[in-house]
Formats: sequence, C-alpha cells, structure tokens
Amino acid sequence: MRTYHSGGGGLSKLTVGVIVVALGAGAAGVGGTSASAGATSTGANVTLGQQMAAQRGWTGSQWTCLNELWTRESGWNADAANPTSDARGIPQDINGWSDYAPGDASAQISWGLQYISGRYGTPCGAWAHETSEGWY
Repeated sequence: MRTYHSGGGGLSKLTVGVIVVALGAGAAGVGGTSASAGATSTGANVTLGQQMAAQRGWTGSQWTCLNELWTRESGWNADAANPTSDARGIPQDINGWSDYAPGDASAQISWGLQYISGRYGTPCGAWAHETSEGWY
C-alpha cells in the first residue's frame, strides 16, 4: 500500500494498493514503462547503489534500509514511472525526470542519496518514515 502526498500549502493524500508481479522481457513494468531495459539492469543498479552508499559509509543496516526502500519504490528500475504521480526513477523523485534522465542509474542514485542525506540523515531514517507514513 503506497500513500502519496502532494506538496504546496495543503496536503492531499491518496492511498494506492500495489500488486507486484513478475514480468517477462518486453512486458509493461512500473508505470507502463518497458521492463526489458530495467529488468536486465536492476542487479547492476543494486550493485552500483551499494557501492555509492558505501562511499557515504552507509553499509550494514544502512545499506539494508536503502535496499528495502528502493526495492519498494522502484525495484531499482532506472526507468520506473509511477502511474499515479510524477515520481520517476530508482528513488522516485516527485519532480519527475527534471533532476535526472530516464535510465541514468548513476545520476538517479546520486540524487537519491543526497535527498535522503538532506531530508532524513540516513537511509534508515528514510525507511522509518516510509514504513510509518507510506512515503519518504
């Protein structure tokens, strides 16, 4: 179950149920994007994310929290597009593709790590917010 909040003066709240299914190559993925590109690179994206997080000292439980967070958000798919909001990419930036390009896992992970650091301090801080509020 995902809950999204809009920015601005007032908060709107929308709760959306999510069903995850395995997709074959070429099938529609998150937000109707092609799963073929994302499915073949998600393992590489996880490895890259783990390396980039480690550069910040986010290993062990911090890595576990980050992996849980982005597995839930996008499945580490650099082409992920939320069908009910403008959230895009591995970290599901609510500003859509304006902060990074579709498929650019390195830029998406870099942006997401900076966002988490600035807003929550650590991946476990972001994960705690995600699990209590349904969004981060």
